[in-house]
Amino acid sequence: MRCFILSVLCTILLLGTISSAWPWQPYGVLLGNSLDRRADSTDTTTAQTSESTTDASTVSKTSAGTSTGTTTGTNTKTTTGTNSDTTTGKTTSTKTGSSNTTTTSISIDPAAAAGGVSMITPASSSTTYYKIGQDVTFVWNYTSLSVTPSAVNVVASCSLNSMTYTLSSNMSVKQTGSLVWDTGKYQSSATIPLLTASYTLIVYDSTKEISDTASAGYLSSQDGGYVFGMYTPQPYTPLGEFKCATCSGALSETSALALKFTVGMAVITCASFTWFAGSAGLFAS
Repeated sequence: MRCFILSVLCTILLLGTISSAWPWQPYGVLLGNSLDRRADSTDTTTAQTSESTTDASTVSKTSAGTSTGTTTGTNTKTTTGTNSDTTTGKTTSTKTGSSNTTTTSISIDPAAAAGGVSMITPASSSTTYYKIGQDVTFVWNYTSLSVTPSAVNVVASCSLNSMTYTLSSNMSVKQTGSLVWDTGKYQSSATIPLLTASYTLIVYDSTKEISDTASAGYLSSQDGGYVFGMYTPQPYTPLGEFKCATCSGALSETSALALKFTVGMAVITCASFTWFAGSAGLFAS
């Protein structure tokens, strides 16, 4: 009996020794590799690639690292790692704008007078006579002008031949206007020469006609203008050959005939009256 019990104990001991030394656990097939390993271990960590996207840029980052540690009597640690970082981005900005346009308007009284010019040189209080062939200077100011024209035309109008002579075209407008007219240069090449006559200086808006009627505050050409005279100089005549047109001894043939006719009619009238009076006995005593 003791031998049987001893045999059983030996068998159990033997089975326990074999079981403890066996390389797999009874439940290893079900649990897989979840059981603990030996003390010596090697850990390897690999970081996955992360990727994120934003509205203005795309960033791609990859990181990898390996760590190995060995422990003996002295701790020794070696780390090897490689980092790779790549960034790609693009930003686009567009700005569109438009400038503001400001329009300024003025209010003009409809009853206000139209604009005009006031002569400075020569003075408008008297009529000035210029000799054809010399320079003529005009200086003026603008009056009652609410709207300044972009440019003006300056002309001289002659009523004797119904002609208009252009002195300046598209002249810039300044507070004081001035102009020098070279009449000698004009007369030397003119197809319609200047005459000995009176002229009217007219300054008007270049965008309008000279005959247009201006509104209140606008430059008008119908304000009468400035009247000046021009004459052609006569050639030199020696004193002995000079004849005065207003002297009694220098009557023209037509004037002499008129004078003779007048004297003859007077003599005939007087003789006729004397004969009629004598026949009627008016002179009888």
